[in-house]
Amino acid sequence: MPRIEVRAFCNSKLDIPIMGWLGELAQREPGVFAKCLARIKRLAECGHDLRRPESAPLRDGIHELRVRRKRVNYRILYFFHDNKFACLSHGIKKEAEVPDAEIERAISNKRLVRSDPDKYTTIFEN
Repeated sequence: MPRIEVRAFCNSKLDIPIMGWLGELAQREPGVFAKCLARIKRLAECGHDLRRPESAPLRDGIHELRVRRKRVNYRILYFFHDNKFACLSHGIKKEAEVPDAEIERAISNKRLVRSDPDKYTTIFEN
């Protein structure tokens, strides 16, 4: 299984959306938080080879890490940058399918990373 570096999207205000979302989960849902970290670790271990039920492609190069607890679905949207690293965009709680607005947000983040990977990403440390 090919290992891949995992980075987190960082916006121009130096906010890291995935870290804020995970921080909230750690406070409210420690079990879900632990599952999310396990999925991120699997992404680092497997890279492009990660498949369902742990990960699934959405569209336009955006993928989701999939976590479920009881009847609630949690998703971490991510993308790959030139096969060099996986970039975690942000996390959501969803009911049916991932809303288009969330996918568009990840696509926008992907464009920024493509324009300047060093400016718009940071190493993900868990």
